[in-house]
Amino acid sequence: MELFDTHTHLHFPDFDPDRGEVIRRALAAGVAGMVTLGTDLSSSRASLRIAQEHPSVYCAAGIHPSEAHLAADADVGAIRELAVAHPEAVAIGEIGLDFYWETKHHRAQYRRFAEMITLGNQLNLPVVIHNRSAHREMQWFFQEQGIDSLNGVMHCFSGDRDDARFYLEMGLHISFTANITHKGFRREDVLRYVPLDRVMIETDSPFIAPEQFRKQRNEPAYVVYVAEKLARVHGLSVAEIAAITTRNARNFFRLP
Repeated sequence: MELFDTHTHLHFPDFDPDRGEVIRRALAAGVAGMVTLGTDLSSSRASLRIAQEHPSVYCAAGIHPSEAHLAADADVGAIRELAVAHPEAVAIGEIGLDFYWETKHHRAQYRRFAEMITLGNQLNLPVVIHNRSAHREMQWFFQEQGIDSLNGVMHCFSGDRDDARFYLEMGLHISFTANITHKGFRREDVLRYVPLDRVMIETDSPFIAPEQFRKQRNEPAYVVYVAEKLARVHGLSVAEIAAITTRNARNFFRLP
């Protein structure tokens, strides 16, 4: 059985003591590929270094909405150069809108989000989109910008069926993380609604550990618990969900 963790942050200091062992545990658990995402220029460069050191790891470069107001204009060009020069960079991300953690700099978020989407389009790379407490605003943004089609994924999806429908109609993929394993999760209808050929799985580690490891550090090996939950909801085997989501991920990131 082969799994693919489409969203992790292996550059975070949480992994400094044992990053190599974390990656080895993931491989031993059947996680054949991982994408580690930057949140600003510095962390994008750190993610690239990790990808260059580990053949099973790929990276994405971008400016997270929480960092948008701190990023310099030159950072956009530097991220472009990183993505162009290095084949390990397979996406632009993590980008998007966050009105939960960042409540003061909305204009900067919109500006950097637009710049990162443009960069992805120019480089023909998919975008990895973060959305926290901003589904209505993001949908308005897309409509105002005239963006009705986009090569990307809504990561750690938190919306309802109407939100999912909007993004799916744009051509976006939907990615689920281990919050779907939590006892309080009540949106199985959304899990069933998203077509299996448009779904991916992730850990968003070190955040959002599965129910079995609540309040502990999350890591890529635990992506299997996301696959298990989707398998139960769809009435499929874990191996079938693993095969489907891994194929989707490899196609999405254009990997062999």
